[in-house]
Amino acid sequence: MIVLGLTGSVGMGKSTTAKMFAARGAAVFDADAAVHRLYRGSAVASVEAAFPGVVTGGAIDRARLGAIVAADRAALLRLEAIVHPLVRAEERRFAADAAAAGRRVLVLDVPLLFETGGAARVDAVLVVTAAPGIQRSRVLARPGMTEARFEALLARQMPDAEKRRRAHFLIDTSFGLDAAERAVADILRALAGSAAARGQGMR
Repeated sequence: MIVLGLTGSVGMGKSTTAKMFAARGAAVFDADAAVHRLYRGSAVASVEAAFPGVVTGGAIDRARLGAIVAADRAALLRLEAIVHPLVRAEERRFAADAAAAGRRVLVLDVPLLFETGGAARVDAVLVVTAAPGIQRSRVLARPGMTEARFEALLARQMPDAEKRRRAHFLIDTSFGLDAAERAVADILRALAGSAAARGQGMR
């Protein structure tokens, strides 16, 4: 099984691209979705212990927690120390299930793939990118988004230019969905060729 890390900065079209891989038969692990599940389940007690008052109705109130960690780097690091190992455990379970099911490609959709050292556990990295103006307009169109929140999100992430420099594959979503679909197909063909050359046969 080939493992492809999929990442990209906020507003680049990463989630849409991940769905394209899923539609073509890849097993896709969504790290953000895993965090959402954890905030309703196994992470609740430990996060509440570290940040009292962030639980509402038995689940983590993401807005309340976000307000705490947004301006406090130490608090963010404490949160990541709790959540990242739990996400990694879910990822390992997902990968094991995908391998047992005979899936040929596993896509790890991880926004902070480079920032958390995740690139070391994949065979190749795909970075989804877009023109800065398109990125900005997409993000600011989201409900409740402000310029300040957008800039704070960017500050947490590795610059797009550096991500592109480290990538094995790039998809620029500035050119529309059809172009992105073609790029996904091209990447899957390239991965198949790589697997065949290594004798994996894209199991």
